[in-house]
Amino acid sequence: MRLIGMLDSPYVRRVGISLAMMEIPFTHEPLSVFADYAAFGEINPVVKAPTFVTDDGTVLMDSTLILDHLERLVPPLRRLTPEDPKAHARCQRLVGLALAACEKTVQIVYEHKLRPAEKRHQPWIDRIEAQLAAAYAQLEAETAADAPWLIGERPGQADISVAVAWTFTRSMTAELLSPEQHPRLAALAARAEALPAFIACPRS
Repeated sequence: MRLIGMLDSPYVRRVGISLAMMEIPFTHEPLSVFADYAAFGEINPVVKAPTFVTDDGTVLMDSTLILDHLERLVPPLRRLTPEDPKAHARCQRLVGLALAACEKTVQIVYEHKLRPAEKRHQPWIDRIEAQLAAAYAQLEAETAADAPWLIGERPGQADISVAVAWTFTRSMTAELLSPEQHPRLAALAARAEALPAFIACPRS
């Protein structure tokens, strides 16, 4: 199985870390949707990262859909989402907040690095930054100070997605995300980043 995309994408990285934690063998091909557009397009004409190629050659895309497929490849003890409906709903809420934070971070980066300064619309930027702040405020409020992981006794998909989002936002827009204002999230991310699966998939 093949994971296509750069690990500086939080979407690619959450899939790579999940594969490692589920102990699913794979090869990583660090193609960029920008610098390697043509080569990427030969694998997936849509040129969307992450792209995942199964053993039978099926090409999947979108990190959430890829992860949903991967959950079906491993026994229950190696899955990263809870079976209990209530715990599963909480997991999906936390993952949704993390993905929203990633999305808003990407939008902010594009506004400042790709859009010409004279074409930026400050009310739109203010709105995106407010949405980013709201996502992390919600995540901080829902992260316990006395538990190492968000759900259960071992790290799962909620922890992976939240930690990857935190690291991504801090690396791209550090001025918008203060560890002092989010101490529980900062501590959670630090614990996660010390795990072997995270170390094996560094944000490069």
